[in-house]
Formats: sequence, structure tokens, C-alpha cells
Amino acid sequence: MQITRQADYAVRAVLYLARLGTTERAATSTVAEEQRIPPSFLAKIISQLSIAGLLHTSRGARGGVTLAREPKDISLLEVIEAIDGPIQLNECVGEDGLCSFDDDCVLRPVWSEAQNELVKRLKGTNFAQLLERSKVVA
Repeated sequence: MQITRQADYAVRAVLYLARLGTTERAATSTVAEEQRIPPSFLAKIISQLSIAGLLHTSRGARGGVTLAREPKDISLLEVIEAIDGPIQLNECVGEDGLCSFDDDCVLRPVWSEAQNELVKRLKGTNFAQLLERSKVVA
């Protein structure tokens, strides 16, 4: 499993906006340039994050994009799932449980546990925490 480039860009864009806080707007062109995201790709990402309720967008001379909530209230999982959809390590772990081995499969519990741990970790990581980590690294 690999997070898509689009989800990675989305995480970087939200982290950039988290540095600005919820009151300062950024032009999408600035976000694209600063984060090295192709502008046309970023436009699609911004749209998806806005639909998911993670960003506010406004047009015009004083327009731009800003976080819809405080960084502490936005999880890494929310951003990734807004772009890539629900995390699913294997099709047998989904709600439908599509597995030809059904209950005889010794792997399904392993996939389920790994997925649950990943989701828990991403859900438990918010953008305020990521900002703190970036201060330590810098």
C-alpha cells in the first residue's frame, strides 16, 4: 500500500496552511510554488479538501484558501481519506469481506489488525502535532 502522490500533496498543502493558522489566507499559487505542487493538480486537491470541510476557499483580489478548523482538529487520516477514500489494506478487510477463503483465512486477522493500527495512528495525528514536530526538526 502506498499513499498516492495526490494525498501526499494534500497533506503538504494542509500543513503549509496550518503554519499560517485559521485566519490568514494563502493564494493557491503561493501554496503550489512553496510546496512544489503542480498548480492544476493543487486546484483539484483544494476542491476535494473544501468539499470534505477541511478548507475554506474564496475568490477575488482578497481571496485564497485557509483551514476550516484549527490544526489540532484536523487529523492526518481526514486529509488522506478526503483524497484517497477509506484506507483498506486488502479487499477482505472491507465491510463486504470479499474473500474466497471466508472464515478459514489466517491472513484476514493480520490484515485487519494492521489496518486498524494504521488508521488509529493516522487518526491520532493532527496538524498541530505535525507543526510541533517541524519546529523540533528545523
